[in-house]
Amino acid sequence: MSSAPDSKALGAFLKARRSHLTPEVCGLPEPGSARKVTGLRREEVARLAAISVDYYTRLEQGRVRASAPVLATLARALRLDDDQQKYLYELAGRTDARPRRRPPVHQPRPAMRRLLDQLTRTPALVLGERLDVLAWNPAAAALFTDFAAIPPDRRNYLRLLFTDPVVRELHRDWAHDAREAVAALRMEVASHPDDPERARLVGELSVEDADFGAWWAEHHVNDASYGTKHYRHRLVGDLTLDCDTWASPDGSGQRLMVLTAEPGSPSHDALLLLTSPTTRQPVADQVEDVSG
Repeated sequence: MSSAPDSKALGAFLKARRSHLTPEVCGLPEPGSARKVTGLRREEVARLAAISVDYYTRLEQGRVRASAPVLATLARALRLDDDQQKYLYELAGRTDARPRRRPPVHQPRPAMRRLLDQLTRTPALVLGERLDVLAWNPAAAALFTDFAAIPPDRRNYLRLLFTDPVVRELHRDWAHDAREAVAALRMEVASHPDDPERARLVGELSVEDADFGAWWAEHHVNDASYGTKHYRHRLVGDLTLDCDTWASPDGSGQRLMVLTAEPGSPSHDALLLLTSPTTRQPVADQVEDVSG
């Protein structure tokens, strides 16, 4: 829902932003005489935004309400970052329907890293926006696989679920879990339809696994934010774990995935055994990330 416009504040913001730019930075010809104003002139902003000088002047003076397309061209002309663009739309009382295309973040946030370090007996992963495994703790390596031995470009949760024999055999109801993971990826692709990396992942898995192709064609969707996982581990046997994921508040698309068991249950005892230092393989005794 759009809010009421604040024309006075919008005009002040436009003036302030153009004062921070120069013709050279914006690719305009250098002026032939000394400039009397700091930054860009109104006519220069109008030229960059492909609107009339009169229309832009009335915008700064609060005498006309900007349309969403004009706001988009002004954002480009004034080189606004994402936060500034959001503020621009709010001041104009318009809904910002632009798709967000932030570059993927390949390192876990420091807060995520600290959580991994503190969850010593609880398997936890940091997943990127394409379900890439960005970081993990020793407990997660003990449960799933030695992530450090997997090339970084193959270290993707969905890819491992379909192509890694150890991860695949770990899931007692693999078909159910894999199908739900495909549904979660479909939701991600719907929100980022132009992302070539997601498209490449879908294409590769469709070729490598017939089940993936069939389930992808079903258009089943879910957000997979929580659920119950049933595992059969080669060292400790059956485990029933609650799986919960929490999204990072910074818009990076990173999620913390944590697996826990009911205290006092056989699964809890098995998890304690699995994550004890005497049970874990030495290779799993360090937290690794995608840069390792």
